[in-house]
Amino acid sequence: MASNEHTGEKLHGEEAIVRLLAPLAEGYPGAFGLKDDCALVTPEPGTELVLKTDPVAEGVHFLPSDAPEDVAWKALAVNVSDLAAKGAKPIGYLMALSFPEAPAGEWMSRFADGLRAAQAQFGCHLIGGDTDRRPGPVTVSITVVGSVPQGSMVRRGTAKPDDVLFVSGTLGDAALGLALRKDPSLARTWGLTPEEDAHLRRRYLRPEPRLALAPLLRAYASAAMDISDGLVKDLGRMCRASGCGAHVLFGDVPVSTAAAKAIASDPRLRTHIVAQGDDYEILAAVPAEEAASFEAAARRAATPLARIGLATAVVDVVIEAPEGQPMSLDRTGWDHF
Repeated sequence: MASNEHTGEKLHGEEAIVRLLAPLAEGYPGAFGLKDDCALVTPEPGTELVLKTDPVAEGVHFLPSDAPEDVAWKALAVNVSDLAAKGAKPIGYLMALSFPEAPAGEWMSRFADGLRAAQAQFGCHLIGGDTDRRPGPVTVSITVVGSVPQGSMVRRGTAKPDDVLFVSGTLGDAALGLALRKDPSLARTWGLTPEEDAHLRRRYLRPEPRLALAPLLRAYASAAMDISDGLVKDLGRMCRASGCGAHVLFGDVPVSTAAAKAIASDPRLRTHIVAQGDDYEILAAVPAEEAASFEAAARRAATPLARIGLATAVVDVVIEAPEGQPMSLDRTGWDHF
């Protein structure tokens, strides 16, 4: 490795970047050590491939001040989260990096460290990609490849009326964490402990794909998708694709202790729980007769899960406030346009 690859000096040539990334391909023969133009993926017998691409860009999905390790983790995690919701197991990923100028060696080295930690956690390898220079923000475009047993991928447009709606984890943490990143004084306003402040920030910086739920979704769910743009928006997408509606009780939507404190301080923050992005949790519709078995299986998999409502025959999404009336929302979630 060249000496400037661990300093603030700029890297010269794509080969210097590839040298830092090539170790991430070790262990996957079809990556050819990142020395070929393409990767080779051979599905296991009886399986199908599931593909997903979701780029992250500076100023939109992460802040210029975010640590390179966190940028790398998030770039891979947001893609793997979609695979988990489809019931898929990650295999590998392709990555295209775009920079407005040559990256610093230290930044690139730390970015590679973040990818190394993420792919070890998610069970996949870098198998190929490219780098380029173009005007605009730093952009990380990842295409992840996963596999499912043949014919078993869980769709988002197959929910049915009377299905029980579930979400994993807690919602709204990432949106509140982003608010704290932009205005640290909010921690005092909301009465957060340092640990609670750190929890919300981490949930924004480092999503955790619910891979343990993948086989359970295949076994029990009618439909599923990951929540990336907010519960209301993504539930609406599921319902429109399925030709059904949904009725959700806000009081049943799971929130962390830190988020509960923030809401108690400012009830207007309820909208951050259901109508903001970056949750990367799983939304699932499960037949009523399978709901208890799904919950029990999730407990055995040590994955938090909460019932939040029901799919309905009326094609409308209603979030019922604790006071009993439908919540009034000036936005339903994140939208790039």
